[in-house]
Amino acid sequence: MVLVKKYKMQIIGTLVGAALGYAYYYFIGCASGTCAITSKPLNSTLYGALMGLLFFSSLSK
Repeated sequence: MVLVKKYKMQIIGTLVGAALGYAYYYFIGCASGTCAITSKPLNSTLYGALMGLLFFSSLSK
């Protein structure tokens, strides 16, 4: 539990970023299938999770 409290912002950022990454794939995506990030839902979800982690970790103390 201490670990969850310590990294609360990073966990939240990862989850929010993953959700936004999947939403980007679902609503915008890549019609031709040649886009490296948005051609597959796993790629865009992982990329969004990474970006969310980096963004929210910069907000924490």
